[in-house]
Amino acid sequence: MSTLARYALFQIPGQVCVALLAFILWEWAGLPGWAALAVVAGWVVKDAALYPFLRRAYEVPPHGAAALVGRRGVARRRLAPRGTVAFGAEVWRAEIGPDGAPIEAGTAVRVVAVRGLTLIVAVDDGDG
Repeated sequence: MSTLARYALFQIPGQVCVALLAFILWEWAGLPGWAALAVVAGWVVKDAALYPFLRRAYEVPPHGAAALVGRRGVARRRLAPRGTVAFGAEVWRAEIGPDGAPIEAGTAVRVVAVRGLTLIVAVDDGDG
């Protein structure tokens, strides 16, 4: 499901409540019909205007090996082109990219891609 669809679905209960409140105010409190509609429309516009700021909160985070892209680790065994990389207590199978030179054990690396359950890594130069 897309992020926009998730956001829209989460906004529906609030919009329904505002619409019911506007209807009650129109029916029993004498609120003009145009004002009740303006309140509901304003609420929908507010939700649409906030979407760009709240979009990231509704994104589904990656899971599995894909969640490691961008993460820093340490080469546990020499990668030439394959070896292992440690992230704390986790050890993953890894290989260097097609243009990379062998990476010695103990070198800081960064995950640049994932192929199945194998991490593609490069030497971490320390840049964010």
